[in-house]
Amino acid sequence: MMIYKIFRQSEWDALRATGATTGAPVDVADGYIHFSTIAQAPETAAKHFAGEADLMLLGIDPDLLGDDLRWEPSRGGALFPHLYRQLRLTDVAWARTLPLLDGMHQFPADAQ
Repeated sequence: MMIYKIFRQSEWDALRATGATTGAPVDVADGYIHFSTIAQAPETAAKHFAGEADLMLLGIDPDLLGDDLRWEPSRGGALFPHLYRQLRLTDVAWARTLPLLDGMHQFPADAQ
């Protein structure tokens, strides 16, 4: 199972340039990096990135994040993965564009 991070293109570019990030502004404010499961990711995109183009979907293997990854209740009591350290470029298994089509983000069919 993978977990997913949605970044704006500029945030992804910054991670690639520096090799590590404390995340998007919401992550910095909350003190951890927010991730979603594939089941949670479309709602995350709709709620926090409505109408935004130029997004990237990052796939991360949660087993590689160790004890710094915690599953905590969030939206509706569902458990969401939160990372309590910087996200390193080496943590990212893959990154793909998250296109916007008719107002809806189009997730890759092979994301699981």
